[in-house]
Amino acid sequence: MDAATDRKLFLGGRLKRLRRDLALTQTAMAGDLGVSPSYLNHIERNQRPVSAQLLLRLADTYDVDLRTLGQSAGPASEAELAEAFADSVFQGLAVPRHEIVQLAEDQPAAADALLRLYRAFADRRARDGAETGPGDDSPSDWVREYVQSRRNHFPELDTLGETLAEALAADAPGEPFETRVRARLQTRHGLTVRTLPVDVMVEWTRRYDPHRKRLLLSETLGPASRAFAVAFQLALSEHDAELTALADAAAAPDEPTRRLLKVSLTNTLAAAILMPYGPFQRTAEETGYDLGRLQARFGVSYEQAAHRLTTLSRPTARGVPFFLMRVDQAGNISKRFASGAFPFSRFGGACPRWRLHSAFRTPGRVVTQIIETPDGGRWFTLARTVDRQGHDAFTEGQDLAIGLGCELKHAHRLTYARGLDLTAPEVTPIGPACRLCHRHPCAERAAPPIDRPLVVDDWAKSVSPYPFAGG
Repeated sequence: MDAATDRKLFLGGRLKRLRRDLALTQTAMAGDLGVSPSYLNHIERNQRPVSAQLLLRLADTYDVDLRTLGQSAGPASEAELAEAFADSVFQGLAVPRHEIVQLAEDQPAAADALLRLYRAFADRRARDGAETGPGDDSPSDWVREYVQSRRNHFPELDTLGETLAEALAADAPGEPFETRVRARLQTRHGLTVRTLPVDVMVEWTRRYDPHRKRLLLSETLGPASRAFAVAFQLALSEHDAELTALADAAAAPDEPTRRLLKVSLTNTLAAAILMPYGPFQRTAEETGYDLGRLQARFGVSYEQAAHRLTTLSRPTARGVPFFLMRVDQAGNISKRFASGAFPFSRFGGACPRWRLHSAFRTPGRVVTQIIETPDGGRWFTLARTVDRQGHDAFTEGQDLAIGLGCELKHAHRLTYARGLDLTAPEVTPIGPACRLCHRHPCAERAAPPIDRPLVVDDWAKSVSPYPFAGG
């Protein structure tokens, strides 16, 4: 609150977005906050700043975390808009960053409409066989963006998970989690669990046989993966109707996308059963977000614990707002989640300066780094390799890396930051995907920015393989 009293805060677009989310008229919100409708109207149009007193009333009246008012939480983020405007179709417009920020923050509905229109155009371009660009939505892209629009937080599933975890504990006190779930599946649903050799399961790590009511698991699964697999089946067996309703309400564009979303939601519920919100969040805070301790306490893998940390957004018990990214050794990104803000590149990989990639050189070891994004944001990050679930003839193990991070201002809460000077840290500047990054010079650049012309000079050589105009 000290920062809020020292400078004027113009939060009109965000306040308007909050009012819209609460389905309130200006008159109704003004009455709740004890101000006049005209005063609220001036604030929403950024003609008046938001006072510290009004911020406190907002927090008290609507249970708002004041930190969220400082984030661009609209459907269309600044990073997504910047990527869209970088398309060659907008060549020559040179939309400045401050206009993109203003659009995302002050006109979120218009920004989302523009982004949807652009993506529809890009999809049509792809169908017509033209060169594709940012905006091609596959089912996985759509699901990822839907989950991110919810800040990776589904309170209804957290509540179901806590209730089911308590029931499991009451059913068989003191028994291991997997034993409790197997017993409940058998007694309540007549479902048995069998572990089979890999030559029988072939490509499948988990498969349900509805005719014989058997859940078949591959012998390649470790204890944490087996526990998650039975939790997934229990989630479907006990709450299929709720999961289906949530998936239907999201209005996915087609049936494959809807099914993929339902799987994602079932994974979320399975994690909530394995790691119920209240106990998990309290343990995280008490241990300084020590992933090893969380693994031991809840019997989960490093990746499962890290992923769960990105979901702790309950208003009455918030965790550190983490983001997570998972990559393979070729740089392909298979997971992107964030409970707070982080300028992910929707298309392309992560910056090679981020130690997420170098984690493969030190398998199983946590590597820390403080990074700075082009907008000046600073982030404390962890990177560590993990094993891929299941195996095939070509899997060598330790072939995925998990990047986990939060804004630097939260780092003092993490055990991994102890002993570091967080007031004057060593910082590594990073950018988005190379074709969207304007940092120059950079010896690790893999491609020039798509919105800047190359400057080729046969009389001089830059450390960057792609020097460009304006760099």
